[in-house]
Amino acid sequence: MRKIIVLLAATAALAVAACNTVEGAGRDVSAAGHAVTNTAADAKP
Repeated sequence: MRKIIVLLAATAALAVAACNTVEGAGRDVSAAGHAVTNTAADAKP
């Protein structure tokens, strides 16, 4: 479990470092939200 948390933290740090502007960060957060929404919709029976 600890390895997963460390991996997620490292991934988040890289994602944040890749965003050069607030606009870019907003697009990244929006894309993540859409991915979660789509996954939830696909999981519905």
